[in-house]
Parts: sequence; structure tokens; C-alpha cells
Amino acid sequence: LKKQLDESGNVEIDIKDLEEKLTAKHSLLLELSKKISNSRKKIIPILKSDLESLLANLGMKNSSFNFVINKSSSFNKFGFDDIEVMFSANKGITHAPLFKIASGGELSRILLSVKYVLSKHSKLPTIIFDEIDTGVSGEISNAMANMMLKMSNEMQIIAITHLPQVAAKGNYQLNVYKSNFLNTTTTKVKLLNSEERIDQIAKMLAGDLITKSALTHAKELLN
Repeated sequence: LKKQLDESGNVEIDIKDLEEKLTAKHSLLLELSKKISNSRKKIIPILKSDLESLLANLGMKNSSFNFVINKSSSFNKFGFDDIEVMFSANKGITHAPLFKIASGGELSRILLSVKYVLSKHSKLPTIIFDEIDTGVSGEISNAMANMMLKMSNEMQIIAITHLPQVAAKGNYQLNVYKSNFLNTTTTKVKLLNSEERIDQIAKMLAGDLITKSALTHAKELLN
């Protein structure tokens, strides 16, 4: 009973100690959040310029970004900033939240551009793109493939794609297919040799019925 009474008598001291620790932690969080916010505000103009330049090369010459930063009422994973990415794809179009205004093809190009910028700083060993080229074709898909090719000079790039322009840029090409046996479906992956690559690229161009022109085009893409 005496021990319990002694402990209850120290409650006020314990509360005061905890309050002091809480105040110190809050001050530290505030200091770190200010540093993060200041760094963020310095880099945003550079990021904005880089992204708009990259998107211009991907057929979005009049696109622009606005990064809106407001101070949050409480701490979050961004420090004490609330960040909203505003986007406009064309001149005269009011900026709006990125994921509400951008189409599928625009989002693909934006996300690749963001990854391209970040890859210069993150030093990742491997990046996997799962159909990041969705919604694009022709000249734009070739430009996106060239961006991935440049990234592959610094790290390993694995691209899951249905576009022949992208598949043809790889040093290696794997074909993913399904096999049915005894009511069981198995997914298989095969590393293609040079001749098999030509056939697969031709299929991506023309479908299952491979034509001479598709084979010729496939060889041109691979060269």
C-alpha cells in the first residue's frame, strides 16, 4: 500500500516530465518540417520546369503544373505541408487537380516523366513499369521508349508492355503466356532469341496473322 501511495504521489511529477518531453518532440518536429518545407519550395520551380520540358517532348507542349502548398493543421508524412498538384494540358485551360483532369494517356506520360526525374536522384537498382505506356501509341510511344532507354543507362528497367516500340528497345525480351493442362492454367515466361523477338514484335504490330510487312517493320524496330 505504501508503494502504491508513493507512486500516486509522483503522478504530477511524471505528467510534468511527459509534457516536457512532448514539448521537446513538438519543437523538433516543427524544426524538421520547416527544413523540409523550405527545401520543397526551392526545388518545386526546378521540378516544374523539368516535367514541362519532358512532357513537351512527349507531345504535350502546352502542359503546365502548379504545386499548391498549404500549411496543415497538424503534422503529416509531408511535414506540416498539404500538397496539391494542379495541372493543365492546354493553353487557356484552368489548372485543376491532376488526377481529376488528366486523361489515361496524359497520366501515363506524366508518371513516366516523374519517374524519369526521380531516377536521377533515387539511385534505385531496378524500376518496374507495369504498362506505364497505356493510352499512347505511334510517335509518343517511341518517345516514351527512348526515355526508358536513357534511364536504363543508370539502372535496370523492366517494362511490361503491349507496345512494339517499347518492347523493341529492350536488350532482352521475355514473352509471358498462359498454358492450360488438365483444367489448370499456368503462367509461363520465356526468354526470346533474336528470331522469336522478330515474330513477337510482328504479332504486336499485326496480330496473330503475321504479314511480310509486319516482319519487315519488326526487324526495323529491332535495328
